[in-house]
Amino acid sequence: MLSDIFYKLWDAGLLQLGVWETIYLTLIPTAIAYVLGLPLGVLLCITDQNGLHPIPVLNKILSVFVNIFRSIPFIILMVAMLPVAKLLVGTSIGNKAMIVTLVIAAAPYVARMVESSLKEVDAGVIEAAQAMGSSNFQIITKVLIPEAKPALIIGAVISTVTILGYSAMSATIGGTGLGQIAIVYGHQRFKDDIIWICMVLIVIIVQIIQELGMMIARKTDKRIRK
Repeated sequence: MLSDIFYKLWDAGLLQLGVWETIYLTLIPTAIAYVLGLPLGVLLCITDQNGLHPIPVLNKILSVFVNIFRSIPFIILMVAMLPVAKLLVGTSIGNKAMIVTLVIAAAPYVARMVESSLKEVDAGVIEAAQAMGSSNFQIITKVLIPEAKPALIIGAVISTVTILGYSAMSATIGGTGLGQIAIVYGHQRFKDDIIWICMVLIVIIVQIIQELGMMIARKTDKRIRK
């Protein structure tokens, strides 16, 4: 049977608010991370030794930068970036600070996903565009990104789910959402049913994100016959 705490949380609207805050702490950082990570991923791709405009030194610097941030466990990076959050948004606690730390953690991850997606584009398509006299900018905007769109969307789904996991973890230092409810009302009060309910709700959110993302990816994939 469900504990009394569950009914109190439900009647007070805290579980519903937790779902909304979890979605908010997932989608906003994901959008900002893509604003930063997409151009960074494009740069990593085109400056590679086999890219459109090889610049080994710049590519190496960007790769090291991305690898450093990707190699740090999120919980450690999150704590380390709190002073940066305070500098940018004026506080090191609460959802504003969590969004900053989530973006810092996610942007390098997004950059790698974008780079990997762009490198899957058939080299023959790029060579054909070059033979037609297209500039590098035209190739990037009208060939690389459109051709890689299904892979980019799948990468966005994976990134969103990863950031969702990060957002739940951010509850350990002041973030809200289902992660906070699971910790405060479940773990700290020894109410396993609250933990399981939060987990089920997060799984449902993940499944919705994955199904929507995969549906969009299939519709944009020219290789699939309509």
